[in-house]
Amino acid sequence: MDSLFDAAAEEAHRGHEPLAVRMRPRGLDEVIGQRHLLGPGTPLRRLVEAEAPMSLFLWGPPGTGKTTLAYVVAGVTKRRFVEVSAVSAGVKDVRAAIEQARRELGMSGRQTVLFVDEVHRFNKAQQDALLPAVENRWVTFIGATTENPFFSVISPLLSRSLLLTLESLSEDDIRVVLERAVADPRGLDGKVRLAPEAAEHLVRLAGGDARRSLTYLEAAALITDDEITVEVVERAVDKAAVRYDRQGDQHYDVISGFIKSMRGSDADAALHYLARMIEAGEDPRFIARRIVIFASEDVGMADPTCLQIAVAAAQAVEFIGLPEGRLNLAQAVIHCALAPKSNAVINAIGAASEDVRRGNIGHVPNHLRDAHYAGAKTLGHGKGYKYPHDFEHGLVRQDYAPEELRDRRYYQPTRHGAEAGFADRWSKIRSFLRGQ
Repeated sequence: MDSLFDAAAEEAHRGHEPLAVRMRPRGLDEVIGQRHLLGPGTPLRRLVEAEAPMSLFLWGPPGTGKTTLAYVVAGVTKRRFVEVSAVSAGVKDVRAAIEQARRELGMSGRQTVLFVDEVHRFNKAQQDALLPAVENRWVTFIGATTENPFFSVISPLLSRSLLLTLESLSEDDIRVVLERAVADPRGLDGKVRLAPEAAEHLVRLAGGDARRSLTYLEAAALITDDEITVEVVERAVDKAAVRYDRQGDQHYDVISGFIKSMRGSDADAALHYLARMIEAGEDPRFIARRIVIFASEDVGMADPTCLQIAVAAAQAVEFIGLPEGRLNLAQAVIHCALAPKSNAVINAIGAASEDVRRGNIGHVPNHLRDAHYAGAKTLGHGKGYKYPHDFEHGLVRQDYAPEELRDRRYYQPTRHGAEAGFADRWSKIRSFLRGQ
């Protein structure tokens, strides 16, 4: 504390702090989640226990504890804590904070934690202003970002700092956060009860964000003196509880309706089921996986770009998470629903697999067998193989399938969408190869 006035101001403010602020851990052992960063011997532990200046970047989704960890580092090591928001601060503010930290270090030897939230919003000049303080260790710099720092932070600053990646809190972690806040004197102090169904609703609404879970819990506690029920939570956050059991009938019924709506080309119905799953807290990666499967199972070669869109959406969800990831999922759903449909791909691999299971296998023709190992040529392997690239149009007539399966037809394309073009090409190629 810099003065008695600062102490008095903080004391007066303490009773009006949000629940999420009041429940901030006071030490590393109170931090929930991020076990991969907090174990013995980890860099974060060494920073706290050795009290050596070090610069960190904390990268992770909202509500995973980036600001909390910065406060814990400052609090446990008794360092001054200075927070700068990249949204509103400029180069002048950064330099002023650094100069104050240098004076404090020179006068009293006390180190400063300089915490920059949303550091990816700093432009190059603002990030450059941090370099001398980081390089000379005038401050313990901690930058928090929700975006990939390799794209948003200048290389000199990143190379002088340790990058720690935070993960979304698990459902069990969020439950612990809620239980602690209800019982802890710093929180609700046991003045209200939290019904199990309401707790599960809050867990779903949180989506791995501890701060959001505590914000919703506090809002619910303000409108009841007794028990926080699902109905109380609904009134507090103006969000209905979606009746959805991820292990029960609702899970299977909704995903079934979702897939069948896309198959039936009803984009509106598919979007309804998508929204229903997202609002109920379904794992977005599960939804993305189902869309990727659908792209090959129900669209296939009728629109080959559908798989690209689906895979891109799945990767985007992994990269940015929710809530923004719902946009990528919605785009993929609309594309899949409106795409021409074909089940020729699943029928083709299904028919081929059925033959294999029945023992209709046959031998790989000699001219196709591996001829790279010693002695292969004496067995006739590779003899007579014709390299397609040496022939016009990259095609040459020779047997590829085992003799017993030469006339089997697995891929039978439809005339839907782009598959019509593939159907024409496959018909010509097959006729040429089979000599028909």
